[in-house]
Amino acid sequence: MNKRRVVLTGIGAVTPVGNDAETSWKNIIDGVSGVGPVTRLNPDDFPAKVAAELKEFNIENFIQKKEARKMDRFTHYAVAASMMAVKDAGLEINDQNADRVGVWIGSGIGGMETFEQQHETFLNRGYRRVSPFFVPMMIPDMATGQVSITLGARGFNSCTVTACATGTNSIGDAFKVIQRGDADVMVSGGAEAPITKMSFAGFCANTALSTNLDPASASRPFDKNRDGFVMGEGAGIVVLEDLEHALARGAKIYAEIVGYGATGDAYHITAPAPEGEGGARAMRMALEDAGLNPEDIGYINAHGTSTDYNDKFETMAIKNVFGEHAYKLAVSSTKSMTGHLLGAAGGIEAIFTALAIKDGVLPPTINYETPDPECDLDYVPNEARRQDIQAAISNSLGFGGHNATIALKKFSE
Repeated sequence: MNKRRVVLTGIGAVTPVGNDAETSWKNIIDGVSGVGPVTRLNPDDFPAKVAAELKEFNIENFIQKKEARKMDRFTHYAVAASMMAVKDAGLEINDQNADRVGVWIGSGIGGMETFEQQHETFLNRGYRRVSPFFVPMMIPDMATGQVSITLGARGFNSCTVTACATGTNSIGDAFKVIQRGDADVMVSGGAEAPITKMSFAGFCANTALSTNLDPASASRPFDKNRDGFVMGEGAGIVVLEDLEHALARGAKIYAEIVGYGATGDAYHITAPAPEGEGGARAMRMALEDAGLNPEDIGYINAHGTSTDYNDKFETMAIKNVFGEHAYKLAVSSTKSMTGHLLGAAGGIEAIFTALAIKDGVLPPTINYETPDPECDLDYVPNEARRQDIQAAISNSLGFGGHNATIALKKFSE
């Protein structure tokens, strides 16, 4: 079977460092942190006091208030980012092409805020006062559902839920849909609105969140003094397109997506497999799928959560896959600035990886102050770096032992 080439032609994002992809990328390159004191809940109730929240985001800039009230915040973020991505791609969806335009957007936890609010209503006022929109607001596939309705995209339609690997799995699976010919265009990525009382409580209870009281330094991937991740929110959406389809309409091309790897640890519900064994297999699979050698990769956008085991084992996995070349390539974690957007992380990090290739600039890992002997690679500490990048990968690793890697390269006809 001849595999169709797939390119990335549109980007859209709402992140803690910007309410569009352009602003987010500029702030990432400038090393701007989106972490601050948590405001969506009472910090006195939790040991973690900081989060990476959106600033001044208003869904009514995209859809009418009446429609927005039928959606959870994670769906707001997905709809806004998708509308921006399609506009950026210059893509018109109409009756002639709608059946060939699909949507694949995932969410790790879906409408947790809606669940909490409606459960409280049920306890206090009974089932009759629960919203009839409760279930379609809460379920994770509703980001995909509402985006397809908003855009009029009637093609391949699905949703991935693989915890923190969700965004990367979604894009990888959407890539395969186009590659095998089941769609010409896919709108894909991840969306998450996890800064709620129960989500915060759950991650505090399993000691995954940083208890650093200083927002500026709380997210510090690969630094010896890291103490947990900072929860973030938002969405990252890309438009993937069959190359011939993109060229025929004169679309701009950010990068070509060339490989996808997905594996399971079969080890533990939250801890990564020793030495990042599952993540290493995902990277190898992505490289093999792309027809790339390890030496071809110039940059890795790491999962890099700022937790002890993740950063250490991901570093070991990179060294296992890339050997001596691991010390020659650049590795950075943009979570040092955005926090960890859980199911949306892979979406925004795919955008940052594509832009790193297109613009020839490596995003930094900020707050890197104290080297960890077990994390000894080039993490692009604290300042962005100009460098030509021909090919790069983006990693995402999730609870449940999910590992996902996508490979992108500079587009050349």
